[in-house]
Amino acid sequence: MTPDQERTARPEDEFQVPRAFVVWVRGDLDMDHADELRPLLLDGVDLAPHGTDIVIDLQNSSFCDSTGLNLLLAARERALAAGNRITLAAPSHQMIRLLEITGSADLFDLGPAAEGRPR
Repeated sequence: MTPDQERTARPEDEFQVPRAFVVWVRGDLDMDHADELRPLLLDGVDLAPHGTDIVIDLQNSSFCDSTGLNLLLAARERALAAGNRITLAAPSHQMIRLLEITGSADLFDLGPAAEGRPR
């Protein structure tokens, strides 16, 4: 099968849930970018199948302010309501520090950068 061909679903694939649904973030998570980030994060959460781990990959983001944190918290609440869990992948040192000083560190799982590349 070439990369340009679509994979045909087989019956045994019908009920398999992907292990992780990745939302790729590039740039700063701040007030200046909130209008772009809100649909990216919230639509990403809404598109994830029920019971799927959602990975928000932050390897291409180095800054987050309170607006960005509030968007992540809103995405987390939406994910939990849908039966999903969020992991922040490859958060910057600044992001980790922000989570610590705001008491939000225990609300998110942290992990390494997601595999693959955004398209």
